[in-house]
Order: sequence, then C-alpha cells, then structure tokens
Amino acid sequence: MADRRKRLGAHYTPVALAGFVAERVVELLGDAPPRVLDPACGDGELLAAVAKLRPDAELVGYDLDPDAVVAARARLPEAVIERRDFTDDAPTGGRFDAVITNPPYVRTQVLGSAAAPLAARFGLSGRIDLTHPFVAMVPRLLVDGGVLGLICSNRFLTTKAGANVRERLAADFAVREVFDLGDTKLFEAAVLPAVVVAVKGAETGAARFASAYEFEVPAEEGDLFAALMGQTGTAISFGGRSFRVDVGTLVGGQTWRLSTPDRERRLNRIAERTWRTLGELARVRVGIKTTADPVFIRADWADVEPDLLRPLLTHEDISAWAPPRAPRLRVLYPYLDRPTRQVVRLDDYPRAAAYLSGHRDRLAARRYLVEAGREWFEIWVPQRPAAWRAPKIVFPDISPEPRFTIDRGGSVVNGDCYWISVPELGEDLAHLVLGVANSPFGARFYDEVCGNRLYAGRRRWITQYVARLPLPDPSTAASRLVIDLARRLTQVQDPTLLAELAAAVPAAFGEVE
Repeated sequence: MADRRKRLGAHYTPVALAGFVAERVVELLGDAPPRVLDPACGDGELLAAVAKLRPDAELVGYDLDPDAVVAARARLPEAVIERRDFTDDAPTGGRFDAVITNPPYVRTQVLGSAAAPLAARFGLSGRIDLTHPFVAMVPRLLVDGGVLGLICSNRFLTTKAGANVRERLAADFAVREVFDLGDTKLFEAAVLPAVVVAVKGAETGAARFASAYEFEVPAEEGDLFAALMGQTGTAISFGGRSFRVDVGTLVGGQTWRLSTPDRERRLNRIAERTWRTLGELARVRVGIKTTADPVFIRADWADVEPDLLRPLLTHEDISAWAPPRAPRLRVLYPYLDRPTRQVVRLDDYPRAAAYLSGHRDRLAARRYLVEAGREWFEIWVPQRPAAWRAPKIVFPDISPEPRFTIDRGGSVVNGDCYWISVPELGEDLAHLVLGVANSPFGARFYDEVCGNRLYAGRRRWITQYVARLPLPDPSTAASRLVIDLARRLTQVQDPTLLAELAAAVPAAFGEVE
C-alpha cells in the first residue's frame, strides 16, 4: 500500500493539520447543513475533521486508491465515498458548499504523457502537477459563496509553474487566508505544505498570510496553529525545533508573499534606490545538464582524449567570496571551443568514440535529445562552450546562505549551480553584485520578496529569483565602497570587512541596518 500511495502522490493529511483546515473552512460556512466534498479523500481524515465540527454536514469523498476508499467508508459510514478519478469524472453544476482537499502531489515528469492532455483540458500552461487541474475544476463544483480549503505544496506561491494555481485562485475566488507551513515537517514526504482558504465569487479584500520556518534561536513550547492565527509574529518551539512565525497580509503579483507595513515601507525605499535589477543587466544561466551524469562526469578519466575533458565546478566547490577550489570532477564535453555550439566529430576522437559507443544504449534512449535534432552523444544543456573561458560569477542552486563567487579558472559549471558572465557586467558591477548578493541585506531581500525556502533554512537560488536582486547606482560613493569591500573580500574573508559590508550595502540603498 505504501508503494501505491507513493506512486499516486498520496501523502495523507496529519490529524492536527486536518483539524486546523477544517476549522478555517467551517468558520466560513452558513447555518444550513452543508454539502462538503473531498475529491482526493484518502482515508477520510479531512472529511472526518469536518464531521467533528459540523455533524450535520453531508460528506462526499472520491479517491483512486481502493484501499483508501475501504478505509474511508469504514470510518465515515454515513458519507458517500466512491472510487473515482476526480480529474476525469467529476460532478459539475455548483453542487457543494465546500471543497476541502489535499490533492496528490504528482509532478510533470511523473505524470508523463498524461500531463499534456490534462493541461489542454483545463487550460493550463508550463509544468504542472495534479494540484493544478484540481484547482481549475473546483469552481465548477462550488455554489456561489462556497468555500475552498486547499492543502498543497508551497511551491505554487513562488514558482513560474505555480502561476497556474495563483491565476485560477485570483480569478475565481476571494482568497481569505494563506498559511505557508514551510519546513514544519507535518508530512512524512519532503513536500513543504501550504494552506489556502478561499470563497468562490466573493468580494476580494485583504487576505491573511502567515508562515512558519525553522530558525536557530531557542523559543518556548507553543501551539503552531494558534501562533499562525495570532495577531503578530512570534517564535515558538514545536516538535523539538524552533520556528519563527510571521503574520501579515497577502501581496500577489509575480509571486505571492507575506506583507507587513514595515516590510512594505522598506521594500518601497529599496525600489526607489534601485538603479537596475541584476536581470536587467545580465543573463542568469543554469550550468550544464547532461541527463546522463554517470557517463559524462567522473573523477578518474583515463580512456578518452584529454582535450575533451574539462574541469567541472559543482556546489561542493563553491563558497562565498573565495575562488572555487580546484574541481575534483571533470566532464566529457563533446564540443569545439567556438563562440557557438559545435559538436565534435567522433571520427576525430577514436578513444572518446569507443567510450561513448559503450554507453550508446543509455545515451540514445534520451529520445528528447534526438528529436531536437541533436547527436545521440551530446549533453542536453551544454551552454555556449567558449563562454566557460571568461570569468563568471558562480553560485549553488541550493544553499542556506548566499555563496556567490567569481571563477577565473575557465571551469565548466554543473547543473547544480548557476552562473553569470562577468564580461556582460564588467568587473565593477560584478563585484557590486557579489557585495549585495552575499550580504545580510541581500539574503533578507531574497526571503521577503522571493520567499523560496526549503528545509533547514535552505534557499533556492534560481534564475527567476536571483534576476530580481536590486543594485544601487554604481556611481555613488556608497556603492563604490561596496565594490571596494567586495574586491577585498575575494582576496581575504576578514570578519571586519564582512561587518563593514553588512553596513555598507543597506547604506547604498539609503538604509541603516
């Protein structure tokens, strides 16, 4: 049963979370006996939580897992529980007063060939997971004024793919509450959950936004859900870990984020002092993606021509400021050192040809590469070969703290990192980027505007967020100080210089930290 649940993306709702979401939904229902649907009911935990609060509710549940259907029927004998694929066979016509659900989290790559038909049927774009068609279908099920209580991955708050969910919720509902449950580990799976409570067709207004993320300062034991409903932010200990709970209102737009009056005043000041964003000045590129790393990436090459091997920087080689350490790994890079991508002729490299031919079945199985008109032995994302020679800012995809540095050794950058060409910026602006990005100011801006965090304080430093990094006018004395400090910090990571930078960056934006 556990394997089936994993395959179906089913992560059953914990009792405490189910009770919290049910409370938020029931509070918005009227006095008449409500009809409540869970279209992915699992073992019925959410419906059972509703039943405790509203014994008069008429409960309906669907699920694909036959074992889950049996379990839900046993615990909710008065409910109507059916084995049904909600995305393929769901009722319509506004029949329910509430939909409360924790839809299965199945990503595009797991959905496979089913993703395209689902996207077309529900008018979705880009990468999708099963949350997207669930949200698209819900307005057809609810009466006007009906309530949605949704548990899903918090990725929808900040990612490009999540725009499907954000746009549907904004178009069809008045969002009342958003709870980003961050790294609270309420689920066994490594999915960071969020909760949305919304009303179909109601007038829009200020929506509550609360979040909970782990931090290292000790705190007193508390009730997580009570803290999420508090009037102000607080720190609590929950499950043996400390969390900072922030409370504010929802701000939509490019991402959904938490807002407070103090945050908005600070962000407005930063916007007024922003000369350019990083994305306006240079491209933020991901490193290479071979889609066959065991074939292309090794530390012990001895069986191919050396001039096809290039040093490969990974996240393990990168720290803030200091030049990357000498790479342990090398990549077989089958391209000529030209300004544009030009694949090598294997006839010119017989040892590499023999090596790659030994892995031909695996490499040729990457049909997407051949269908794109590429050679079977190519890297899927190689970037421009000649660009690797130039100095470049490099930083890891995932890191608790900013780790931006400059590589001047001509290494190739792996797909677990991103890079920015220094010549696109110039040396001064490149050091200004390092100064802002590696500073406490930069990390705080990233958290408050992008909010894309993972477990244990780790952040995702990816293109769409890093491109929003603000830069002050480089001609001012304050910015020149940041540039000078950044240059010195690339030579020696002195604590005194780091403290000076921590004060100099906000000062360049007219702030005092």
